[in-house]
Amino acid sequence: MEKIIDESKQGEQLNTIHKKGNSRKLFIESYGCQMNFADSEVVASILAQDGFNTTDKLEEADLVLVNTCSIRDKAEQTIRKRLQKYNAVKRDINPNMKVGVLGCMAERLKEKFLEEEKIVDLVVGPDAYKDLPNLIADVEDGRSAVNVLLSKEETYADISPVRLQSNGVTAFVSITRGCDNMCTFCVVPFTRGRERSRDTQSILSEITDLISKGYKEVTLLGQNVDSYLWYGGGLKKDFKNASEMQKTTAVDFAKLLDMVALANPKLRIRFSTSNPQDMSLEVIRTMAMHKNICKHLHLPVQSGSNRILKKMNRQHTREEYMELTDTIYQIIPGIALSQDMIIGFPTETEEDHQDTLDLIKHVQYDYGFMFSYSERPGTLAGRKLDDDVPFETKKRRLQEVIDVQRTIGHEQLKKHLGKTEEVLIEKTSKKSDAHWAGRNTQSNMIVFPKEHYKIGDFVNVKINDCTTATFLGEAVGHSDNN
Repeated sequence: MEKIIDESKQGEQLNTIHKKGNSRKLFIESYGCQMNFADSEVVASILAQDGFNTTDKLEEADLVLVNTCSIRDKAEQTIRKRLQKYNAVKRDINPNMKVGVLGCMAERLKEKFLEEEKIVDLVVGPDAYKDLPNLIADVEDGRSAVNVLLSKEETYADISPVRLQSNGVTAFVSITRGCDNMCTFCVVPFTRGRERSRDTQSILSEITDLISKGYKEVTLLGQNVDSYLWYGGGLKKDFKNASEMQKTTAVDFAKLLDMVALANPKLRIRFSTSNPQDMSLEVIRTMAMHKNICKHLHLPVQSGSNRILKKMNRQHTREEYMELTDTIYQIIPGIALSQDMIIGFPTETEEDHQDTLDLIKHVQYDYGFMFSYSERPGTLAGRKLDDDVPFETKKRRLQEVIDVQRTIGHEQLKKHLGKTEEVLIEKTSKKSDAHWAGRNTQSNMIVFPKEHYKIGDFVNVKINDCTTATFLGEAVGHSDNN
């Protein structure tokens, strides 16, 4: 709930790796989606086996990696500014430093990065991280190093991530990679490949390990978690050719959720991101069945106009989406819904814009991530559709959408006032060292005095007040979940 407008996130290292015997130093930053942050933890684990400890000091790094996002032009510009910073450090302080670009932007630009950005020594796509030791050796031998090949099998199920971004309480667990939904505005199918799911048992084993280390919450991650389908390996699109035994024993997302929830009833479970066209009511019923599955659902819609949804190749209508959200509210009263919205998609009219505002008012989202359309090279929209909505029109419409969402979100927040809700303490409040910050089951951030509580505690907190994005409360005791 902390953000109204989606922005690329910079990954600040909360932990560093210090493996005995390692002599080289790795500095890694992550931008964009949660999957990139999880991938960086996989990368750090792979390189720890190749002699690298992580550092939070850029100037002392032997290797600098930036894990990139290509979803918006703004995200790419942020990466380019960081590369300029690395270049200055390499020029003025550490001439032996090597720099690599990882992730979606690396896959999209490929060799152009080596040509355009003289600072870049290696370029590695999301499916090629196991090849990093070889690529680093190529760089050290004076050869160019690029591997952006997409894989039909790679899920990194055999890699135990190091928790760079973790507070020791919450952790990401990747369950799928890639996406088969060819939305016309999105580069993900081209940068991360086709959908494939991770072995169910490897997911459960990772979660069991996290529980044994004291973690209290996991977030299951995928570009489209609702498409999770483990039938023994392979692409989701090939499931139709699976054997009858494979089809009978296959695990879909609803079954996986149930298995994870039963693994430890005191473990909080979240997941992201869902797709309306793939969301099944069985998933919603599973959420309702288990108290430890958090009552928050991020359900991107992108537009409230059927005409624009069709141009986006979204496989749902506004009516189907609203019927789905109505049903979700019926099955799970009090659930929080959030959205992604693209404003000013090519050919968007005032009528289309009003349809979007109307949908937001109907659904009554708790919060949303909204941004203006920016053309992404390589997408169908980028190739076929003119970016014909004027900048000033996009800016006005975006502000109108933000204003409506902010008003609705604040009204949703006020419904919690006076209630006592369970909070998992995650960190010290950004604004006060005397206060803790944590989330309730709906993913609202709650701030309250520290007193004798500690990070990782489940605490019952009475909600006394709220800002536009955060609850203010007071602890009334530990919850039964400790």
